[in-house]
Amino acid sequence: MVDVSAKPPLLREAVARGEIRLATATIELIENDRVAKGNVFATARIAGILAAKRTGDLIPLCHPLPLSHCAVDFEIPATRDRIVITASARVTAATGIEMEALTAVAVAALTLYDMCKAADKAMVIGDIRLLSKTKSPVP
Repeated sequence: MVDVSAKPPLLREAVARGEIRLATATIELIENDRVAKGNVFATARIAGILAAKRTGDLIPLCHPLPLSHCAVDFEIPATRDRIVITASARVTAATGIEMEALTAVAVAALTLYDMCKAADKAMVIGDIRLLSKTKSPVP
């Protein structure tokens, strides 16, 4: 691991985004709560948050961080051909939080895939990226 012991703790926040492309019929199943495995968005949200909290266990050499906030949100654009996943994470620490936000998006997308795979064999996960990361002095 990188030694961050000399760095001061700062308030750090990161936002990541990704998407899963799927059939419009699958989106309708999700919206109408007709997916056999249950509430897709609620399950994927919890999975993403739990993954963010465990990023230090999942990614070798990643510092374990005590998150102070994590959120996972979903948007269905007007094209109705995908679900956009956005995650934000916040911590006061000596190292960044971007891996946690990215992990939340990735695991939320994988959960969406798992829950809908019986209904849609052509889903594609992609475009997972960091949108922003900020740091500021602790108030």
